[in-house]
Amino acid sequence: MTKREGLPPLKGPNATPEPSAGTEPAAAGLSGIALVVVLTGYALSIVDASIVNVALSSISDDLHGGPAALELVVSGYGLTYALGLVLGGRLGDAFGRRRLYAYGLAAFTVTSALCGLAPTIEFLVVARLLQGAAAAMLVPQVLATIQAVTEGQARARAIGMYGATAALGMVTGQILGGLLVSLDVAGIGWRSVFAINVPIGVAALLAVRRVPATRADAKPGFDPVGTVLFGVTMVCVLTLVVAGPDLGWPLWLWSLLAVAAVGALALVRAERGLEAGGGSPLLSPSVLSQPGMRRGLAAMVPFSAGFGAFLFVYALIAQGHFGFDGLASGGVLTPFAAAFFVVTLFTPRIAVALGSRIVTLGALVQGTGLLLLALVLWLGWPHPSLALVLVGIAFFGAGAALIGPTLFRTILADVPPAQAGMGSGVLVTSQQMATALGATVGGTLYLSLASWLSTVSAAVLVLALLACFSVTVLVISLKLPDPS
Repeated sequence: MTKREGLPPLKGPNATPEPSAGTEPAAAGLSGIALVVVLTGYALSIVDASIVNVALSSISDDLHGGPAALELVVSGYGLTYALGLVLGGRLGDAFGRRRLYAYGLAAFTVTSALCGLAPTIEFLVVARLLQGAAAAMLVPQVLATIQAVTEGQARARAIGMYGATAALGMVTGQILGGLLVSLDVAGIGWRSVFAINVPIGVAALLAVRRVPATRADAKPGFDPVGTVLFGVTMVCVLTLVVAGPDLGWPLWLWSLLAVAAVGALALVRAERGLEAGGGSPLLSPSVLSQPGMRRGLAAMVPFSAGFGAFLFVYALIAQGHFGFDGLASGGVLTPFAAAFFVVTLFTPRIAVALGSRIVTLGALVQGTGLLLLALVLWLGWPHPSLALVLVGIAFFGAGAALIGPTLFRTILADVPPAQAGMGSGVLVTSQQMATALGATVGGTLYLSLASWLSTVSAAVLVLALLACFSVTVLVISLKLPDPS
C-alpha cells in the first residue's frame, strides 16, 4: 500500500511511516509523452557511452591527445556514471525523482555543450567526467518513476520500452557517431557527436513537467559510512576493469580486489547495523534480500557480461579483421536492434503466458544465436555467409529482448515505491558493471587467444563461452519468481 504526498499518514499504536509513490495517483500512470521524455534522457546517456568511440581518431588529431587521454575520454564517462547511480537514485527518493531527472538532464545538456566546445584534451576529459556524473543523476529516476506510477501491463510495456531504448541506444551510438563524423555537420567535425545532445536535451526539459512528480513520503537520511564504503569498493573494481588491459594486469592492480572485498564486507555489516537500528542505509539489506531482487541480479550479471563481451568482440572482429569502419560495423548490428525492438512489443503478452519462463525461452534463443554464429564463422572462414551472420545476430537480439525487460521487472517487483530510486540505482549499477567487466574480459580473452591461435578459433571459443553464459541465465531462470 502506498500513499501520496500531501495526505496525512495513518496513525496507530504500531504505525510506521509508509512510502509514497508520488503526488499523482497510481491510476494516472505514465502518459505517452511522459514516457518519451524520461526515455529521451536515458537514451542520451546510453548513446553517449559509445558515440564517441568512432570519433577518437578525429579528436586525437584536433586536440593532440595521446592514448591515455583518449582512454579517459571513453572510460571517464563510464567511471563517474557507474559510481553515481546508487547515490543518484537515493537522492531521487529523497528530493523528488522528477526534480533530480530535470537537474540531471540540464547538467547533461550543459556538459555535452562543454564537450563539444573543448579547446584542449584535458578540458574534454573533465567535461566527460562531469557528463557521466550528470547521467548518473538522471538515469535512476527513469525506472524509479516507472516503478512508482505504473503497474501490471502498463509497467510491463514501459519497462519493455526502457529495455528497447538501452539496446537501440548502444547500436545507434556507433552508427550515429560514424555518420556525424563522416558528414562533418556544419564543419565542426567530431564536436557534432556532443552538440547533437543539446537541442534534444532542451526539448526534453521543456516537456519535463508532463512527468509525474514522485518521491518517498519520509525523506531517507544520509548514510555517510555506507556512501564512503560503497565508493571505495566501486573505485577499486572499476579501476581494475578499466586500467587492467592498458597496464598489462600488474600484480598491484589485482591487490585492489582484496581492498574491494574488505570494503564490500564492511559495507554489508554497516548497512545491516544501520537498518537494524532504524536508520536509512544507502543500500537496504531487507530490499536487496528479496527473492526477485537477489535472483534477478544473479541472472542480470551473466546476461549483461555476455552482452558487453559480445558487442566488444564483435567490434574487434568487424573492424580489425574485416576492415569495417564504425558506420559499417554498426550497420551490421541493425538486425539485433530490429529484432530486439519487435520482440519487445510482444514481450508483455508472452510474459503473461509464460511468467518467468520467458527468461528461460530468451536464454535458449540467445544461446542458439551464439552457437549459430560460432558454426557459421568456423565453417565459412575467412568469408562467412553475411546472411547467416545477420540471422545469428538477430537471434541474439531477440533473446536479449525476452530476457532483459523481464529481469528488470523481476528485480524491481518487490521494491517499495519509497525506495524505487535505490532499487533502480542498484539494478543499473549491476548492469553497467557487468557489461564493462564482460567487455574487458571478453576482449582480453579474444586478443590473447588470437595471439597464439587463429582469429577464427579465438572468435569461436569466445562465442562458445558466451553460450555458457546463456546457459547460466537459463539455469537461474528456473528459480525466478514470476514478475508482477
